[in-house]
This record gives sequence, C-alpha cells and structure tokens, in this order.
Amino acid sequence: MSDYEVTSIGSLDAWREHYGGFDAARSRDGRRVVDHELTMTYIGLTANALEPGEEAGYWHSHARIEELYVFLEGFGEMGLDDDLIQVSGGSVVRVGPGVWRTWRARPDSTGQLRWLCIRAGGEQLPDLPDDSSRNPEKPMPWAVEE
Repeated sequence: MSDYEVTSIGSLDAWREHYGGFDAARSRDGRRVVDHELTMTYIGLTANALEPGEEAGYWHSHARIEELYVFLEGFGEMGLDDDLIQVSGGSVVRVGPGVWRTWRARPDSTGQLRWLCIRAGGEQLPDLPDDSSRNPEKPMPWAVEE
C-alpha cells in the first residue's frame, strides 16, 4: 500500500461547526486540527473560522516551529510582535520561530475570517526540491486509451 491518506475538511461554510484544539483547554468552536486526524510527521495543519469580532484571546510564539497562515475569506488583523497587520482572503503570512502572534476577525468583517495554518519544523527546505524524481514514461491515470 502506498503511503498516503485522504480526509475532507468540508466546505468553508462548515468550518465553524468544528470544535477542537490541541488539547481540551485550548479547544474552541471553529478549529480543526487536521494533523491529529492524519499521520503527519513533518507538517501540521489547522482549519479555522472566527466570527466577526471574535479573537484568539492569547498571544503565543514557537521556539522551533514556523507557521504559514493562508487566509481564504473575511477580514482580520494579526498582531506580530509590535506590529499590527491587516489580513483578508488571499493574504499569506509567514511567521518565524520566536515571533509573538495573535489574531482576530475584524468586527466589521462581512463574514467569518477563515484560514489554514500550516506548521512545520525540522530541516531547512532547499530552494529547489533535491529529493524528487520524475518518471515521464509512466502514463497518466486519467489517460484514455483509444
């Protein structure tokens, strides 16, 4: 069997219905820790949704983990150390180790602030993937033989 798994995090409109977190004390509505559902070794993923005006309610930083926030819908703000930045659908924010961060959905957002948070640590990625190989002879699975 190949080493892959498949799950569904549902449509964006359903994300708020999730209740979860990394442990019971940090669980809330609108958070799904996808890496707790799949066998993930090097990366982590959460799917998140906040109502307008709702906030994280805490600051946090990581000693070794880098995070990538990919905002899909809504309007929000992120506190990053001493800076406050605006985020909305299409914003992508990389936050390195040691940076304090927090976030909220702006009260004037026209809908929920929805985003993916991708966490990773470990070895530095090369500029060009150096562990891949190609097989141009292998037929595509959707190719129809005539």
